[in-house]
Amino acid sequence: MAKSGKTSHHSGTVKKTIKIKASKGKVWKKISNIAGLTTWVVDVKKTAYLSKKKKDVGAVRLITFEDGNKIEEHVVAWKEGEFFTYIATEGLPLRAYVATISIKTKSKNLVELTWQSYLNSKKMSEKQFLDFVVYLGAFYEASLENLKKFLEK
Repeated sequence: MAKSGKTSHHSGTVKKTIKIKASKGKVWKKISNIAGLTTWVVDVKKTAYLSKKKKDVGAVRLITFEDGNKIEEHVVAWKEGEFFTYIATEGLPLRAYVATISIKTKSKNLVELTWQSYLNSKKMSEKQFLDFVVYLGAFYEASLENLKKFLEK
């Protein structure tokens, strides 16, 4: 059997970091508004809460993209002013997706923001998975550039 046609589960990670000239408080306020994605996350049409909770562990959001795809995400870890971690439960070609967005102060008005994730695919070829990882990396990068532009205005 040819290797290229074989499908299986693949695991990988994506990690992108950006420096933003803004106060930690300003950056945290923006990223911790988990339903306020339309101003910075690429191709997001709308985001709605599916939970009464708006932040912290247990907050749930539904993201609708321009192409109609919907992704449901649940916050599973939260440290105020530092990071939050969320998992996607619907809408991706994955069995597992866990992502963390964290910020670190570099100086008074400079923070470093990191968006990283672990993913495990549904059955697909290695090429399909690698293409998805590349796509996700580009998506994170473009979104972080948007966030930087928005916050450095």
